[in-house]
Amino acid sequence: MPAKRKTVSATKIFVLDTSVILYDHNAIFCFEEHDVVLPISVLEELDEFKKGHGSKNYEAREFIRTLDRITEGQDFTNWTPLNGDNNGNLRVIMDTSHKGIDAEKVLGRKMDHRIINAALNIQDIEPAKSTILVTKDINLRLKAKALHLKSEDYLTGKVKDMDALYKGKSIVENFNAATLRQLYAEKSLDIDNVLEENPEFTPFPNSYYVLKSENSSGLAYYNAMEKTLDHVEKRSVYGIKPRNAEQAFAIHAILNPNVKLVS
Repeated sequence: MPAKRKTVSATKIFVLDTSVILYDHNAIFCFEEHDVVLPISVLEELDEFKKGHGSKNYEAREFIRTLDRITEGQDFTNWTPLNGDNNGNLRVIMDTSHKGIDAEKVLGRKMDHRIINAALNIQDIEPAKSTILVTKDINLRLKAKALHLKSEDYLTGKVKDMDALYKGKSIVENFNAATLRQLYAEKSLDIDNVLEENPEFTPFPNSYYVLKSENSSGLAYYNAMEKTLDHVEKRSVYGIKPRNAEQAFAIHAILNPNVKLVS
């Protein structure tokens, strides 16, 4: 009697390292129906990048906010559904030594090797699914492959569609009406408070937004340095009065010392 063939699920497991998150804070949503795993050591490394004004610091902060939002009230050491009908599940796992090949013993005690161990562990836990380590670090990819672990570069974040490029402003539909009224009243709101009421809103540094609620709308600017959402008024400058949102944003950008280049 022939041996039974091992059943392999069509759903894959992608283990992300820190370099992927620092490249694209929305990376966990870019693997369609497949599952995503984060080694606990990745969260440790991201903690070191929270402070600062560079792009990596921004990506780290935004990812931590996103992770907190989607795992609220849940134990994310178990599989947690990602937002959206077409997305898979997310899980954070420990990076303890692997019972078989221990990357830290073979390659030395290093954070990257703990991430490899985490991927090897989830590969054992979920044998029916193909496990793939995703990293921007070519050396880490080579090490993983040497230990019989599939690995690939993260390419999703690269722009393939010119329409997806930044256009200077975005329209945000279904914005929370109470938050919009508060923005008009206080002129500037802490971004964390804004995201609590508007979880689908993903602000980008130095970006301008037309915020639309059911009965009103407003103009806003995301100040990443201060972590605030600022109200943009249609103010006149040297007798020039803006006629639309684009002109109001242009005047605001020109007068903003934190914006070094206006396109």
